[in-house]
Amino acid sequence: MTTVPLSPARKAPTAPTAPSTPAGSAVPAAPVPPPAPATAPRHGGAPTPGHSDAHAPAPAPGDALSVWPASTVEEPHGRLLVGGVPLTEIAEGHGTPVYVLDEAEVRERCRTYRSAFPDAEIHYAAKAFLCRALVHWVEEEGLGLDVCSAGELELAVTTGFPAERILLHGNAKSPQDLGTALRLGVGRIVIDTPAEIARIAAAVGSGGHQKVMVRVTPGISAGGHRKIRTGSDDQKFGLSLRDGHAQHAIARVLDQPQLELTGIHCHLGSQIIEVKPYLVAVRRLVGLMARVRDTHGVILPELDLGGGHGIAHRPGEPALDLTTLARKVRAELAESCAAAGLPVPRLVIEPGRAVTGPAGVAVYRVLAVKRTPGRTFVAVDGGMSDNPRPALYGVRYAPRLIGRHSPAGPERVTVVGRHCEAGDILAEDVPLPADTHPGDLLAVPVAGAYHLSMASSYNLVGRPPVVAVRDGRARLLVRRETLEDLRARDVGL
Repeated sequence: MTTVPLSPARKAPTAPTAPSTPAGSAVPAAPVPPPAPATAPRHGGAPTPGHSDAHAPAPAPGDALSVWPASTVEEPHGRLLVGGVPLTEIAEGHGTPVYVLDEAEVRERCRTYRSAFPDAEIHYAAKAFLCRALVHWVEEEGLGLDVCSAGELELAVTTGFPAERILLHGNAKSPQDLGTALRLGVGRIVIDTPAEIARIAAAVGSGGHQKVMVRVTPGISAGGHRKIRTGSDDQKFGLSLRDGHAQHAIARVLDQPQLELTGIHCHLGSQIIEVKPYLVAVRRLVGLMARVRDTHGVILPELDLGGGHGIAHRPGEPALDLTTLARKVRAELAESCAAAGLPVPRLVIEPGRAVTGPAGVAVYRVLAVKRTPGRTFVAVDGGMSDNPRPALYGVRYAPRLIGRHSPAGPERVTVVGRHCEAGDILAEDVPLPADTHPGDLLAVPVAGAYHLSMASSYNLVGRPPVVAVRDGRARLLVRRETLEDLRARDVGL
């Protein structure tokens, strides 16, 4: 596998410019060459596409653009381009808040995973963010999907994604979830509780057939926050390896002739930045597969290690090194299987955040600046309704003033939202120019995952639109949620 530097140099580019972009239209500009392919991560190990040095952005203090999409270009006077399109023009054409998604970055991250795990199935975790265009990109790049609801499943299949390349997850699948999965012919259903076994078997019927996996909690605590650690025994997901529930569920599945058990699934958590938890999981799950063989005479052909690969949200933060993960997981899997006398199963990996997170940028407009004896608040026109993650998990971001060059020095501020909650904070104690004022634009990188997918209409503020950029063109993928949309649901008068 070819290795690229973790921190590639950024050289001053000849940046393209794009005219103002009306909502929903594609506007041509001087094309930006696509990023050079890469098979290894950059910037602390996050799975990342490579740079073409001739078109890399200009240097920034402290490599401040290191967590931005690879196509990001900083021009004089503070203008910032992503995918060849100025963020200020997207804000003018589509309003704010607005999400910008770099298509080339998403595609290259899909390719990076396929290159790192050439013999594995890579399934994009749709819960991170899903829309019809993204379904097409993922399908065209050769990835599968994992979904958690009938809604995600229906959107993918009606967009043209092959149902047989989709896995259905969920700790409490509804009858609609299971009915939709069976009707559309989903590839595999991941069993999360014992009660699902009989429910699925009954829904399939005596003459039917459905591939399933069993989700196992291997007793491993890993992840960036206690609320996103899912591999330990004391939470709602999966069947415990330690207390025998996993083995009992496997036996019950094998007793159902209409269910085909293809393998074991686990998901340790999210924002995992170390390789070791995955290696421990491999050893424990291969041990379980050996016990299944010895007890039932069945060799399971698949092992799904889930995702949860950690990314950096701010310059200098650590991230999971995908190259190291792939090399060590393959080695551990081969060694553990050899010791157990098992053939090496087909590996399944489920990245979500690591594919779309760094490809997204959120753009806000400053509405107010308030100075108190304790700190300065910069209030923007979005907040926890479009990004609840700081309130939920304490995620920290690095917002940036765009659209003008400020001669003022930095001031430590707290960027807050517009909602009626003291916890509506987007970024706490971050440096912004001291002359930041109402009307300014702020951009927040690493906004492509678990922002819009977790958004709400709190205070009846509509959810932002999503605009894709690539090669100097912008196009609307998801329109803004309007007050008319919100009123249309209120039918009780």
